[in-house]
Amino acid sequence: QVQLVESGGGLVQAGGSLRLSCVASGTIFSINDMAWYRQAPGKQRELVATISSGASTNYADSVKGRFIISRDNAKNTVYLQMNSLKPEDTAVYYCRSTVVILTQRDYWGQGTQVTVSS
Repeated sequence: QVQLVESGGGLVQAGGSLRLSCVASGTIFSINDMAWYRQAPGKQRELVATISSGASTNYADSVKGRFIISRDNAKNTVYLQMNSLKPEDTAVYYCRSTVVILTQRDYWGQGTQVTVSS
């Protein structure tokens, strides 16, 4: 079984920074894409950033230039460095990893709350 555990969320003032981490554990042969999503109250879950196994990255327009996604393959960990935070960044942040065991499937973390005060 594979588990993803996020950490690093919290309360921060506008303009501040937070760094989220997500560790995948369990029986893992390899991990392909890793990604961060977020869901604000009353809104649909949206994609924030993705990173491929080769470290190619993509970002939502709303976070470009402020957020940085990275990964440590040796630790099966994906990070999200969030800078210049805005109140509209307030949401529960989820990580997703596409894990290869015998076949490939997506796994999700339980989410970590990020609250940005104005």
